[in-house]
Amino acid sequence: MNSSGDGNGGNMTKKAKKKGGSKKNKKMTVEQSLAAKYVSEWAFLDSNSASTSSSVDDFGVQRSHNKFADRVVFELHSHSTRSDGVLSPTALVERAHRNGVKVLALTDHDTMSGIHEALEASHKFGIKIIPGVEISTIFSPRGESEAEEPVHILAYYSSCGPTRFEELENCLENIRDGRYLRAKNMVSKLNNLKIPLKWENVVRIAGNGVAPGRLHVARAMVEVGHVENLKQAFDRYLYDGGPAYSTGNELLAEETVELICRTGGVAALAHPWSLKNPVAVIRRLKDAGLHGMEVYRSDGKLAVFSDLADTYDLLKLGGSDFHGRRSRDESDLGSVNLPVQAVHEFLRFSRPIWCSAIKDTLQRFAEEPSDSNLERIVKFGKIKYLKVGSTLNCGKDLLDLCLSSWLTNEERETIDVEVLGLKLSQTVINQRGIQVSVMS
Repeated sequence: MNSSGDGNGGNMTKKAKKKGGSKKNKKMTVEQSLAAKYVSEWAFLDSNSASTSSSVDDFGVQRSHNKFADRVVFELHSHSTRSDGVLSPTALVERAHRNGVKVLALTDHDTMSGIHEALEASHKFGIKIIPGVEISTIFSPRGESEAEEPVHILAYYSSCGPTRFEELENCLENIRDGRYLRAKNMVSKLNNLKIPLKWENVVRIAGNGVAPGRLHVARAMVEVGHVENLKQAFDRYLYDGGPAYSTGNELLAEETVELICRTGGVAALAHPWSLKNPVAVIRRLKDAGLHGMEVYRSDGKLAVFSDLADTYDLLKLGGSDFHGRRSRDESDLGSVNLPVQAVHEFLRFSRPIWCSAIKDTLQRFAEEPSDSNLERIVKFGKIKYLKVGSTLNCGKDLLDLCLSSWLTNEERETIDVEVLGLKLSQTVINQRGIQVSVMS
C-alpha cells in the first residue's frame, strides 16, 4: 500500500473494508437500470446512441472488447507528467481507452495544464474528459483534538472550466511555487541525514516546467540507490511528518473548498483513509461546502468512510489515483468499480453546477467577445480543434461545440441558448482571432 498518503492504498484493517459493486451476472433493479440509462446518456451525449452493436465507435476507433465492455467506466482520479505521473496526458488517455474507460477526470496536482493535451487525445479515442485538479491544502487545528495535516481536495469542472479561472490559477501557481521550495527543503534534509541527493536530479526527473513533489524526490532516491523502491523512500523518510518531510505554500483546506465552489466546481475529499483525524477534517470541510469524498477503491468500498459520507450527506466517489509507477500496489485506470448509482448521484448533483458555470462563461464571452475570454473557453472546450482557415459563427457553432457533449436539450433551455445565440450572431472566430461585425 502507498504510504505517501497520495495514493489508493491505506492502513485500514480488514474490518473496515467492505467490497463494493455487484456481482457480474447479478440482474439490475429498476432503480439501477434507470440510473445506468441516465449515466450512459450523459457519457455519450455527443454520440448518436449510448449503446451500439458496432465494433467501431463514432470516432472510427475499434471498440475495446474487455472486462469493462458491459458498463460505462468512470475514472475520477488520475495523474500525468504535468504533475507527478509517469504518462503524458496523451498516453494516459490511451491507457484509459485500452482499459475501457469512457469518462476520465485528469486531476493533476495543483495544475490544469494537461487538460489541453488530454482533450486532443480524447477525440481520437472517444473518451469524455472532465477537467479536474487535485489541490494541496493544509488542515489547521482549532482545538487540542485536532492536528495540522496535509489534505488533498479534488475539483471537477465543466467543459468550459472554472468560471473564475484567473483566481483559481493564481492560487495554484502560488502552490506550485511552494512545491519548489518544499522539494528543495526535502533534499536539504536528506543531505543533512547523510543521504546525498542533487537538486538537479530531482528537477530533471520532474520534467521541464513541472513543479517537483515528493514522488520526484523519491524517484531520485531510488535512482542513486539510497532506497530500493518508492515505498521504502516514503516509509523511511518522506511520509507526513517524516525526517525529510516539508510543507510548502498550501492553501487552508476550508478556503480551498470555498474557492472550488466559487469557481463553479464540485469539491471532493481525496483518499480520506490517509488522514490522521478524518472525522474532524470531514466535519469542518462539510461546513465550508464540501460536496463529496472518496469512498471506493480498487479493493472495494471502505465501510467506515461510506458511513461518514452518509453522516455528513456527501457524495460517495472514488478513483484509482493512477500515477503509472508500475508498482504492484498501484491501482490501474478504471479499476475502481464505482456503482452506477454512485455515478448517477454524482452527475445529478454536478450537472446543475456545471450548467450554471457554462452559462456564466458563455455570457461573459457574449458580453465581451475578446480573445482573452475566448481563450477561457478554448482551454477546456472542443473549439480548440478549429482548423486553419475555417470560421465559426458563434451564434450557433460556438454554443454547439461547448454544449453538445455536456448538456441535454432541456439543460440548454435553462441557459437561454437563443438569447446567447442572438448576442453572438455578429461575432466570427477564425485563426486570426475574434472579429465582431457591427450592425448598420
